[in-house]
Amino acid sequence: MPDRSAAHGPAHSAAHSPARSAEHGPGDGAGSGAREALARAQAGLVAALVAGGEPPEGFDVGRLRIQEAALISKRRGTVARLRPDLCALLGDAFAAEFDGYARGRPKPQGGSRVDAQDFARWLGEKGLLPQEPDPEARVDPAPGLRSRLGRWVSRSRSRARGRDRAREWGS
Repeated sequence: MPDRSAAHGPAHSAAHSPARSAEHGPGDGAGSGAREALARAQAGLVAALVAGGEPPEGFDVGRLRIQEAALISKRRGTVARLRPDLCALLGDAFAAEFDGYARGRPKPQGGSRVDAQDFARWLGEKGLLPQEPDPEARVDPAPGLRSRLGRWVSRSRSRARGRDRAREWGS
């Protein structure tokens, strides 16, 4: 195996030696304070983006709010796909209601499905659901789309097979 220390110089081999790693374990030395400060800054940034926390010092508040809105929009789209029954029940109010629910509330540990369940529960507590939503209900946003798409794919395949056969016979 070639000696890589020659390619990177003596400083590289000394800085990455096992003896140096054992001597300066994780959390030792001047780097631990910087790591802790970075961890606090990152936690503050995450809290500002997903939990309505105060923006960390030095960040553009306007840009943070734009990113916060984008993250909420992404969550809203996922919940809409998971719970089309809620979209159907709320209609045009779905987006505003979800934004009200999500602002200042981070996505739950259980993921998007738990987020959708929590949103439905939140709507129920507010009295916004005229009936208990059925999470198993399927709302077809474009009736007949699947059957039309299936026919189109089937016709396209048969046309392609016909062209292939014509090429075989014509050769």
